[in-house]
Amino acid sequence: MKIILCIKQVPDTSDIKWTENNTIQREGLESIINPYDVYAMESSIALKKKYGDVDITALSMGPRQADRMLRKAISVGVDKAVLLSDKKFAGADTYATGKTIAKAISTKFPDYDLIICGQFAVDGDTAQTGPSIASFLDIPQVTYVKEIIKYSDNSVTVVRELDSGAETVKVNLPALICVLKDTFEPSRPLINGVIKAADADIPVYGAEDIGLEPDEAGLKGSPTYVNKAYRAPQKEVECKFLDNCGDLLQVIEKCGGENE
Repeated sequence: MKIILCIKQVPDTSDIKWTENNTIQREGLESIINPYDVYAMESSIALKKKYGDVDITALSMGPRQADRMLRKAISVGVDKAVLLSDKKFAGADTYATGKTIAKAISTKFPDYDLIICGQFAVDGDTAQTGPSIASFLDIPQVTYVKEIIKYSDNSVTVVRELDSGAETVKVNLPALICVLKDTFEPSRPLINGVIKAADADIPVYGAEDIGLEPDEAGLKGSPTYVNKAYRAPQKEVECKFLDNCGDLLQVIEKCGGENE
């Protein structure tokens, strides 16, 4: 089984800077692995531990500094990694990002079985990139996946979370799934993993390497545009300290609540 693990480097939200096009300035910014992608990575590693014959390739689109994130992925159990990095990719929306990643997968890894993504990215929270990749590759997708139950030669069975509960879905491969958070401890790198990550050759592909035209990538290939981006103002709220339950009941009555 060959897995493509899509992971993203996201900025530390305490130090966000904006470009003149109202997109996030990523160059030189302190970054972390997108939390939902950590769960996607753990899901792929769990499949490898359970079934053995699983090869995981981590793929990320971003600046050259994302190399460190990819090496960390290798150190905890991912087999190899690839970075999509090109100035032409800058300013891409979810449509252009999905198109770029899909083009890279179809060009460089056409024999994949399963693509695993995080459900959300904390710097955008659109949940659109994974489905966009699946759409461009014309493969089935399952979103809001909570657990991967079973893998067979040509399908995976997963549990997906719904507003009304959960459902079990079997999807034929090749396919793409988007993973939610789970309740496990992230894997820690062992010394052999650290050595493997340090020695790993991580190819870097640009637009020309994957056959993507300049007007299909980045800001030029993005049909959506951020008109304005700003930090929400901090709202100060006055707190009232109550000495006893009688004062609390008076406040509830004043606000239109009910006594119980």
